[in-house]
Formats: sequence, C-alpha cells, structure tokens
Amino acid sequence: MSFAELCVTTNFSFLRSGSHPEEMTEQAKLIGLAGIGVADRNTLAGVVRAHVVAKEKKLRMIVGARLVFRDGTPDLIAYPKDRAAYANLTRLLTVGNRRAPKGECYLDFADYLAHAEGLQTILVPVFAPGETPDGFALYLQQIKQVAGAAWLAAPFRFDGEERRNLRLLKQLAAQTGARLLATTEPLMHVPERRALLDIVTCIREKKKLDEAGDLLAVNAERHLKPPEEIVRLYAATPEAVAESLRFLEGISFSMEHLRYEYPEETAAGFSDPQDALEHLVWEGAEDRYPNGVPEKVRDALTRELGIVGRMRYAPYFLTVADIVRFARSGVDKDGNPVKPILCQGRGSAANSAICYCLGITSVDPARNTLLFDRFVSEERGEPPDIDVDFEHERREEVIQYVYQKYGRDRAGLAATLICYRGRSAIREVAKTFGYSEDRVSSLAKMLHWWSSGVSERDLKENGLDVADPKLMACVRLANELQGFPRHLSQHVGGFVITREKLHDVVPVQNAAMDERTVVEWNKDDLEDLGILKVDLLGLGMLTCLQKAFDLHKKHYPDDDCIKLTSPTDDPRVYKMLHRADSIGVFQVESRAQMSMLPRLKPVDFYDLVIEVAIVRPGPIQGGMVHPYLKRRQGLEKPIAPKPELWEVLKRTLGVPLFQEQAMQIAIVAAGFSPPEADKLRRAMATFKRVGTIGSLKAKFIDGMLANGYERAFAEASFAQIEGFGEYGFPESHAASFAILVYASSWLKCYYPDVFAAALLNAQPMGFYAPAQIVRDAVDHGVEVRSIDVNCSEWDNILEDGPVAAQRLHARHIEMENDVRSTHAMRLGFRQAKGLDEAELKQLVDRRGVGYDSVRDVWLRSGVRPSTIERLADLDAFRSIGLDRRDALWAARGLNRVGGQEDLPLFAGRRGVDPSLEPDFDLPSMHMGEHVVEDYRTLGLSLKTHPAALLRDELSARRVIKSEQLTHIPNGQRTRVAGLVLVRQRPGTASGVIFMTLEDETGIANIVVWPKLFEQFRAEVIGGRLVAIDGPVQSESGVIHVIAERVYDYTPLLAKLSIAGPQIDPSGPTDEPRRGGQGDARMQHPRNVRIDLKVEPPPAAGVMPKGRNFH
Repeated sequence: MSFAELCVTTNFSFLRSGSHPEEMTEQAKLIGLAGIGVADRNTLAGVVRAHVVAKEKKLRMIVGARLVFRDGTPDLIAYPKDRAAYANLTRLLTVGNRRAPKGECYLDFADYLAHAEGLQTILVPVFAPGETPDGFALYLQQIKQVAGAAWLAAPFRFDGEERRNLRLLKQLAAQTGARLLATTEPLMHVPERRALLDIVTCIREKKKLDEAGDLLAVNAERHLKPPEEIVRLYAATPEAVAESLRFLEGISFSMEHLRYEYPEETAAGFSDPQDALEHLVWEGAEDRYPNGVPEKVRDALTRELGIVGRMRYAPYFLTVADIVRFARSGVDKDGNPVKPILCQGRGSAANSAICYCLGITSVDPARNTLLFDRFVSEERGEPPDIDVDFEHERREEVIQYVYQKYGRDRAGLAATLICYRGRSAIREVAKTFGYSEDRVSSLAKMLHWWSSGVSERDLKENGLDVADPKLMACVRLANELQGFPRHLSQHVGGFVITREKLHDVVPVQNAAMDERTVVEWNKDDLEDLGILKVDLLGLGMLTCLQKAFDLHKKHYPDDDCIKLTSPTDDPRVYKMLHRADSIGVFQVESRAQMSMLPRLKPVDFYDLVIEVAIVRPGPIQGGMVHPYLKRRQGLEKPIAPKPELWEVLKRTLGVPLFQEQAMQIAIVAAGFSPPEADKLRRAMATFKRVGTIGSLKAKFIDGMLANGYERAFAEASFAQIEGFGEYGFPESHAASFAILVYASSWLKCYYPDVFAAALLNAQPMGFYAPAQIVRDAVDHGVEVRSIDVNCSEWDNILEDGPVAAQRLHARHIEMENDVRSTHAMRLGFRQAKGLDEAELKQLVDRRGVGYDSVRDVWLRSGVRPSTIERLADLDAFRSIGLDRRDALWAARGLNRVGGQEDLPLFAGRRGVDPSLEPDFDLPSMHMGEHVVEDYRTLGLSLKTHPAALLRDELSARRVIKSEQLTHIPNGQRTRVAGLVLVRQRPGTASGVIFMTLEDETGIANIVVWPKLFEQFRAEVIGGRLVAIDGPVQSESGVIHVIAERVYDYTPLLAKLSIAGPQIDPSGPTDEPRRGGQGDARMQHPRNVRIDLKVEPPPAAGVMPKGRNFH
C-alpha cells in the first residue's frame, strides 16, 4: 500500500523543525512516498522551495498551512482544493498577520470559519494520557459544516499510548463523520536530526538542554517514514493510511496554478499597454537621438518590442518607467514641490534599448553591444527583472509613492530570509549547552568574517579541549544550524505589484517599519513562480553625487559640473585613475581595484566598464585577468581563431570578460540560439546545486567542433566560461556602474573639497572610514577644519579657504593644474559619535552671531547639558578659547535649576565680581591625549597622526615611513608599520589576506600568504597598530610588501597619552574667539567641579579596529 505524508513541518515554522523544505521533499521521493503535504505554522514562506524540488523530482506535493490559534482551538492543517480556496487560505493568514506584530499571526476559530470554503482541513488532536478526545467533536462538526468534510489526524507518537489513542480517535471519527488520517507529524527528514531539533526547541523556549525536560522530543521517531513502515504501524487502522491517498486526490491546486497578472492601469489613454509602451519608447528614442535614431537602435527596438508584446510584459515596463518619471518629476506623492531624486537603472535591464529610450537606464545601445536575451528570453518564459537605484536617503519617498498609487492591497515588498550564520549559531547553541556568557562570547569571537564555522584549530588556539564530547557536540550542532531560517525580514526594495488583491496570491505581513507591508516570499521564490518584481534599491553613491551637485552649484555657481549624461572623455580624469588615486570613487576604491588601475590604465569609458567587471570572482576564477592584462600591455598578441569570434571578443582583446560575451560565444561559435545561450548562462549559475550543465557542455563542445574549432580550444573556452559561475558580471551592469565611476572620478579630480564633503554627508557607504576620506582630502590640498559650536552645521560644509592646488601633497603634484577647489571643509556634527541631529540643528538655528561661552550655549541653544559635555569631549569650543579639558570643566557645572545669583550663599555679595574668585588652572593636555580623545569621539584626528607621535619609537625599531616605499628597490626587505585600516580576504584569493596600513605619510599595502597568516593569526586579526617585515614588490607602479613576519605594536599606543607637546588653548585657531577664560561666569565657583576626571581611556581601545571585507 502506498502513503502520502500530509502533516510535514519544516524549519520555516521557525525553530520548530530540524529540516529544510528541500530536504523533506527529497527524502519523501527517496523513501517512495506517493506525495507530501508541507504545512508550516501560520505561513506559506517555505512552500515554494519545496514545490521547486518536488517539480524536479516529479513528486506530488500539496501546499497548505498549519493554523495555530490564540483562542484555544486545536491546530488545523488546511490544504486548498483549488485556486479559489488557495485565495481563502492566503487571505486568512493575512488577516492574522496584519492584526499582529511583525513575526506573529493572531488567528481565532471564527477567522477560519469565515475562510473555510474549499479548504480540506485536518484537525490535529493533542490530549494527555488518561484523557479522551471528545472535546474535539464540536470543532470537527463545525469544520464539516463549513468545509463539507473534516479529517482527524491519528498521530503515531511512540509514547506507549498509541493503541488506546487510535481506538479513541477511530470512535471520534465515526461519531462525527470525520475521516481518520495516518501521520507521524514529521519534524525531521531523517532521525539523525533529533539533536538539532532539541537545540532549536531550546532556542525557541529560551531554555538550557538540561532544563528543557518535557519540551524536548521523547524520541527520534518524528521523521519521514517509508510507506511499508506506516502500513506496519497502522495495521489496526489501514483505512487511515488509505485515506492519505484519497485526501491527495481531492486536491487539484498546485503552485503552477498561480497565474500572475500584472496591473494594466498604466496604459491610460491607449487601447492597451503595448500601444502605450510603443508610443513612449519611440517618443523617448527621438529625445535620446535628436539627430535621428540610428538604424542599429531602431532594429533593436523593433525586435525588443515584438518580444515584449508576445510575452505581455508591456505593463511591467510602463510601471518602472512611471516610477522613474515620478522620482525625477520634482514633486512628492502628494504633489508638493521637492528636489528631483537622482536614479538610474542597472543590471541586465541595461541590455534593453527599450529601457534606455524610456529613461530607465543610461547605457546607450548605439555605443554598446546589448544582448536583450540576457534580460528577457522567450524560451525561458521568466519575468524580466529591472533594478533601479535611487538616492538611498530618499528611496522611502519612492516606496510610499508605489504604495499610494497601487494601494497596500496590491503592492508589497518582497521578503528576505534571515538565517543563522556563524556567530549567531554558535552563540545560541552554546547557550543551550549551558556555557557561561564569557565562554559563549569566546566561542563566537573565534569566527572571523570569512569563517564557515568553528574548527578544531580554532578551539585548540583558544586552549579548549577538542576531546571534550560536550564541546564538540556544541560545535557540530552550531555548524549544522547555520543556514536555518531565523525570521523573515523585508527586502531592500523588491516590490510585488498585482492586478488582483495581493493577499489572494501570497500572505502579507506587517514589516518592522511603519507604513510598510511585506509578502512572505523572497526574490528567488517570486522568480521561481514567474511573479514580476520591481527592485527599487538605494545606492549611497547616487546620494553622494546629488549632494555633490548641490554643493558645487552653491559654491562654484559659475563653473560647469559633471552630469550623468555628460561626455566621459576627459583625459585628466583617466590620468588620475592611472595613479590609483581612487579613494572614495565608486566601485574602484578597493585594494584589488587600486592594484588593477595602474596596470589597466583606462583611457576611455569602455576601459572603465572593463575595470568594473574584471576584478570579480567570475573573470578571476575563469583565468581571464592575466591574459587580458598581457594583451593590454602589449606582451601578448590579441587573437581569436576565427573572424566571427574576434568580432565578439575584439573589444576585450580576445578574452571573454562579460556574461554577454559568454552567451555570444555560444551563439556564434557553438551554434546556440539566443535563448539556448541564456539557458547555458543560467545552468552555469546553478550547476553546483542542480547539475544541469553536462548536456549543455556536450552541445557547446560539439557545436564548436562542427564549426571547425579544435577540441582543445573548445574545451578551454568552455572551462573559461564555466569559471564565471554565478559571479559573472553583465556588461550592461558594468556599463551602468561605469557611468557613476566616471562622475565620481571627475568630482574627485577637479573639486576634491566638494567630493569629500558629499562623500562624508552620504555615509555610511564605501570601502574606507571617514578618517581616510578626510586624510585623502587633505592630501589633495583641501584644508579641513574641526567641529566647532560656532562654525559647524549638522552636515559637513564648505567655507572660504585656501587654494587647494597650492597645498597638494607631493604624490599628487601632477594635479596642480587640475584641482579647482578654493574652499575649506568644515566637519559637521554628524561626524561625531552620539549626537542627536534634531538637537544639534536647534543649536545651529539659535546660534545667531555666535556663542561666547559654554554657559551661553546652554542658555540659548536649549540643548541638554549632557550634549554640551559631549561637545566639550569633541574639542568643539576652540572658537571661545577653550580646549576640551577646560570646556568639559565648565560643562560639568551647568546642570543647575536656577542661576548662581539665586543661591543664598551669595545673597550678601551682590556687588562682588565673581571673576575675583580663585582661578583653577587645569594642566594642558598633551598632544597625544588630544589625539586619543579625537579618535574616541570622532574616529579621526586633524591634529596629527598617532604614528607621528610614535615616530621616534618606531624609528628605533627600524620602521620606515610608508612614503619611503616608493624609493626602495624591488625585492629589498624592509619594515613598515601603521594603523590597520582594512583587511580583505577575497574568496578568489585562496586564503590570501590583503592588509592596508596607515602612518602619518600614507598607506602601505601588505600581502599575507595563508601559511604566514596561520602563524601570525592573532597579530593579523587582533592588531590595531601592526608592523610588517618583508620584501617590497613593485610592478607597474603598484607597491606591496609581502609579509614574512608580523608584529603587534598595539601596546605602543599606550604611550600616546604622554606623547607630544602640551597644547595651549589660547593659541592660534581658525575660529573667531567669543568670550573664553576671561568670562566671569566661567570662573565662578559654581561652575567649578573639583571631582572632574578627564583621564583618557586606554589608547588602543579607541583606535580603529580595521574594516574587514570578503
């Protein structure tokens, strides 16, 4: 007899199962089940994953949910019979989700009764030994009344009560007319997951394993069992086994029946959406090409419009075009005037001439080779995916416009799945094992940013016993927990928009943010079901560029400024990039990109496209980087075996660098059709998981052989393309990004003051911390001024200042005729840690002609005394003659209810000048103390670099300055030291770590090979001030030190507190002085706190830890 298990719970019930939906489905097929029903707790979040695997394995799978109620109703498992019933289920779940906080679902039995039509419902009885299930009779009768039939689960629980329970449930079924159904209610696909099931139970219940007791599984029997085992268990009630098949036959609904339809209201004024699209496209083409649409573009538009018409995708393009139009319109969703929002499409959509003519993307099809089938394929039959980037600070305006236009009942954000990762997994599992907080923390800290899990080596290095079975079980289970779902969150901007009610397609939840709702499926689920998604993404560089445009317009109104549509042919911009002068520049500021720039030496826009794409895992793994560079540098002749292949590869010197080229090779050399070529690309992206690439490889090689190519070349070509895997970069995407690379490079080249201020005002973003952005601006001649209560605003601003071209660092002297900056940059309050924007803007608004004392700030600004203390910590009172210690002294005395004149002590001394009171002279702070405090409060110091104060000590240890590396012969050994800015361990670098160290003269780039890293792991990972011994490697102007030994000099930072001269607070300052020590109010005893302690914290603790990247 066959059997279908219909009460399966996966880990999408969140901490209630030990197996993934895919594992349950694969195991069901493996053990010969006739079908499987996946029903997670008040959600459909995991059903698409199960559906995809079931479809691949040709296993019957039905979709449902386990309804858990708040009013005491027993759990019901509901499966929709048809599409209408499915809508009832999704509506029911939406009702429960929307009335509950994020992550909860509040259902009552009345809600079920109102939505029960078409739902085949299984009641799951739970009753204690000695009790009877008679109390479930009323529920079964009501279910039968509204749904037409009711099923009663007869779980086999292996608790010794099975025979009695089955007998009682059989009687109850007969009494109520319900149908008895066999099930083991599986929580695991195999019994070996029992230990992990216990762990997730303890995490959910916040219990330790030795305290959980009855909460844990009694045994390991709640796993999927083969039909013959079920038949044996239910020998006394075989009808319960047979009923599973009858239940399955009653369900006609499948996820394949979700026929998604896109809304069509964007076709207003036209007979249909296709007519509207064609009109807008040709109208846009005339605007894009005022001198006439090139024939190449006209042909591409005709072909693309034909495909879109046949696929009925016109409404989708119209929607995205409408959203972009809104962003650029200069009005908000309510029609009020606002600044236009900078935006640009990217990704595979930039392969579309339609998108270019609609203004969605910026990649000109007349100047670039576009492959529309990379974007939309008739054979693939999957929806297009258009990604549009907006200023990240203003994306919410666009999101709310979409909600307003389509309504929350037809628009919602896609979900993203938050899973357990290395540290969260080991923390949670270690807690359940009863380890102390200290031990939990130490275990978590063993994991580095690249770690896949805790290893035995990590344990040994931390002095832990790898022979301890408890510890090893903890580590094994933590590693097993990785990848398990924790909860659903909202996608960064993927919108689902439907013609019918959204809750008829997928359950809708509340998001953590107000004014947002989220569907239960992520982007992969939506793609698998063919549901169109619009990605409205936030991009920090667009925010930066818009802020830069505004600053330029304000401070350089007579100068022309770059636009995203400007020509991209300025040789001075490319000359700057040749020197790898790209800190802060979009996409090319990483260590790898900065190493590539002097080798590639871009001279035009297409070179920037290549630069963006070449430092990626795809080209690196495919072995394409070095052949391209050799050809680029004239060391190797650019060739291709046949003219048609050269036509595809000539722009990249015969080396495939882009996904589109991989597809074109398949088309012209192997005889693939465009849809087949896209199928090859997709197979490469998923071959490790799905294993579909074998037949396509044979077709590819056979096709090349048939076209006259040699086998060795054919196999090498395929291996090269295969290296792309899922990391290949579309040329269209690289071209979209290259536009932003050029714009940001232009600003950095000509207006470093504007660029630095805009970059800081758009933080957080990019590769480098604000300290490095400030340092780079100073090196480009920009005077940077400190935060001050009388000069700063919330944002970083520009002030009249010296001519930057006259202050350039020697390494940038070539730019003396390029740099046009004539302003200084004043750091804004936003750069400081712990300040409130609204409060500081109030301080600025009430400043008037300026504050003349700490007390004046308190009385007029309305900010809290604690904020004034924070400003004193920042050394922000220099304009009134106070350094941080004196200002903090004064600030600590402010928190009084009345003025000092109200105090009885001074009632008889009305005529006495309070300035005659004894003065308290505080010792001046050493420069090193100031630098430490600057780093503690601001993350940077304008006074000096810590390495400069330690230079005598470093020189005594034979450490050279970073700027001297340019004069050291290739191969000569040296020692450099500096603060660790960045550690990067790319996945394609075979374990190599690239470090960036900074001293007072610049940066040093370090290469740490894997073996050396294992020897000096603690120094590399934990050091804040690090020294490196090793030979200098210099190639094409790119200088590295190859580490042979690593020293942790972090303890030297303790000497900073006594380093440097004492600073006179009355010394020169760039701020006009207003009041100060001579202010009588500041000398009054009421403002003196003799208990004030301003001892600096340990210096090492406030220095940057370094940013870690993959």
